[in-house]
Amino acid sequence: MTTLGYKRMAGTSAVFLREDYDGPSPVERDGMVWQAQELHLNEVPAALNPLDAMANVLALEGLEDYDPATHGDLRLVSSIGEHFVYLEPIRGWVQLEDAPA
Repeated sequence: MTTLGYKRMAGTSAVFLREDYDGPSPVERDGMVWQAQELHLNEVPAALNPLDAMANVLALEGLEDYDPATHGDLRLVSSIGEHFVYLEPIRGWVQLEDAPA
């Protein structure tokens, strides 16, 4: 399991990006850093459910209203070029350390 920290994306309640991500991203600059264990990354299912890409992280959270996520859903966020997995224990999205093949 990774020892990287994760920061919450600004403007979201539950979308987390690796703190070592070096591209432009709207993370909470002064916010807390979460560890993999806190985000339940050990519970990522072996088989993920790839779904359509989303334009940005705000679109991920917008799904709650019309297409609620389920544990193991996987979506590419086009604006930053990273994949996020939905984890039911935190009811949130976390960037995967390794992009799926």
